[in-house]
Amino acid sequence: MATLFLMVGLPGAGKTTRARQLATKHGALRLTPDEWMIPLFGEPEADGKRAVLEGRLLWVVLEALSLGTGVVLDFGCWSRDERSAIRWLAESAGASCHVVYLPVDLGTQLARISRREATTPQQTFPMNEADVSRWRTLFEEPDAVELAGDHVGGPPPGWLRWRQWAAARWPSFA
Repeated sequence: MATLFLMVGLPGAGKTTRARQLATKHGALRLTPDEWMIPLFGEPEADGKRAVLEGRLLWVVLEALSLGTGVVLDFGCWSRDERSAIRWLAESAGASCHVVYLPVDLGTQLARISRREATTPQQTFPMNEADVSRWRTLFEEPDAVELAGDHVGGPPPGWLRWRQWAAARWPSFA
């Protein structure tokens, strides 16, 4: 059975570093949208194109899982609904899903972001402390159910299926 490793955390948490380690250890395909945005669109947050890119990457994830190939998906997945939808999609492809959550305190996060901007500015985008503080309020920390990999519940009110919710969240996924 193929496994999807779903990286969860804020910028500077160490997700991509851990994703590289997991991909090497498990011989898995690693998909990191940050590594695609600048080469494809010339900027890291190109006017709604990130959701389009993520949708296509999710399509690749499901193809790989259905072929028995493990995948490390480095999206960050700040919302519980995003994580639940992706977990459900992995299950529907006959794969297991392991949520890999990397918490980070504010000081460490800011230091890592600063270091990344100084050493590899072409691979990142500017972030200031106000942005980071705001993002920390938006992030929904995974609970024990998610981290244990227990069954995914139903989609949010107004949605009949997780696949429909995912197609609305990531339009190119459908």
